[in-house]
Amino acid sequence: MYLDSFRKIALKYRAIFFDAYGVLKNSSGIIPEIAHTFDFLKENNIDFYILTNDASRSPKQLAEFYQKNGIADITMDKIISSGMLAREYLRHKVKDGRVAYIGTKSSAVYLEAMDLVTVPISEIDLNHRHTEEIRVLIMLDDEGFDWQKDLNKAVNLLRRTNVPVIVANTDQTYPVSEDEVAIAVGSIAELLEKVVGKTFIHFGKPDAQMFNFAYQHITRHNNYHKEEVLMVGDTLHTDIIGGNKFGIDTVLVLSGNTIPDQAEFFIKTTGIVPDYICESITT
Repeated sequence: MYLDSFRKIALKYRAIFFDAYGVLKNSSGIIPEIAHTFDFLKENNIDFYILTNDASRSPKQLAEFYQKNGIADITMDKIISSGMLAREYLRHKVKDGRVAYIGTKSSAVYLEAMDLVTVPISEIDLNHRHTEEIRVLIMLDDEGFDWQKDLNKAVNLLRRTNVPVIVANTDQTYPVSEDEVAIAVGSIAELLEKVVGKTFIHFGKPDAQMFNFAYQHITRHNNYHKEEVLMVGDTLHTDIIGGNKFGIDTVLVLSGNTIPDQAEFFIKTTGIVPDYICESITT
């Protein structure tokens, strides 16, 4: 399997979408030498944005993490998250009532910004009349709740009511070390869908809506054409297939979910083919 040089590839494009987990960071923090890549992009006037399914924190909080780790150029306006799409849905579809959520209090910032009454799943009493005021259940993060008690509560809430469920992060897993992953909220959502027999509303990669939202976001002030934009990710089934379907070039990096020894096999068996393959964005 031939590995390309990311820096040589980057010079062909005017703007780059980076996935976050597995590309820029993992559970240990920022991937070493990443800051030098952003210096390179700045020197060559290549614009960039972080296109992430991470709805666990606000764009401001996500940007602060990178800034504290030496990447000052990643500001909140460079973050495009699936949580932003979920917030747009609420703005247009939910005018009053209560919003129940699965996730941490930090992730609920996307809901609180709408001045809605937000209630974590852990505080919901299924026998209380306030349950009738719940207008939507939104799944934001895989932390901040009791997996057994609160997921069972969510199942019974959905059995008793007909509220829509919004999944703000479609990721199945995320890397926690070089060779291990953890279950992400997208997998939890799929489990609940099967249990209750309902179809949820999913926001995030690989859905076209996420890429449309991101493309509209970056073209507000710059006239980018699709052939000038590159998507960089570590997962075939989200980053790469999403970019391919949207019609932009893609780079698969082997620093996250896709194990180097298995990359060629998965590309052949899934039929999801990136335009380039790189060890990481530091090369």
